[in-house]
Amino acid sequence: MTIHIAYVSDVLCVWAYVAEVRLDQLRKEFGDSVELEYRFIPIFGATRYRIGEGWKERGGYAGFGTHVRKVAEDFPHVKIDARVWTDVAPTTSVTAHEMLCALRLLQEEGAVSADPRDDLGGRSIFEEAIWQVRSAFFEQARDISNRSVVLDVLAQLGLPIAAIEAKLNSGEALAEVFRDVELRDKQNIEGSPTYYLNQGRQKLYGNVGYRVVSANLRELIEQPGHQASWC
Repeated sequence: MTIHIAYVSDVLCVWAYVAEVRLDQLRKEFGDSVELEYRFIPIFGATRYRIGEGWKERGGYAGFGTHVRKVAEDFPHVKIDARVWTDVAPTTSVTAHEMLCALRLLQEEGAVSADPRDDLGGRSIFEEAIWQVRSAFFEQARDISNRSVVLDVLAQLGLPIAAIEAKLNSGEALAEVFRDVELRDKQNIEGSPTYYLNQGRQKLYGNVGYRVVSANLRELIEQPGHQASWC
């Protein structure tokens, strides 16, 4: 039995950044019993308003940067560059989402392999691309709202840049961005990250511990026909 999980996140969300290690563990623990699908929602679609205006009374971008670094203190497996949200403040996450959606389409079409790779710790090249885009901002303080920056990150992974740009130019990638937004609205997905599973009957949102995610998956796998448990 294979359980399908839609993992919904924003690449600029610090909680999704620190949660990547949980996805790695899911792959190791459940293997082929779990199928992960990656969807993107624009929590940081317009940072001028979400942070610049929304955090005005708390220090604006600099205050938000302090908040992000404070969050990361509890997660020693990740690094946050001191320039994040202070000297380097992306205007939007949608640039990166659109390019990752282009790559997702290429994977679905078979132009990019979906196979896990030993040299990437069991991740597919698409999964590694998501991680590298997140890391480019949080760890390296690169502005991933800049198209050339994201293209450079993807190029360093050896990905087919011309094919990605073709998906951008055709509008196909942008259509995928809005398909993800439609999923968010239809399924009332509250934020990033969210694990959306069991045909929407279960949604695990926010900084959910790994053992909670694992327990929910084991319950689904062990329940014949995905029937609801009485307990």
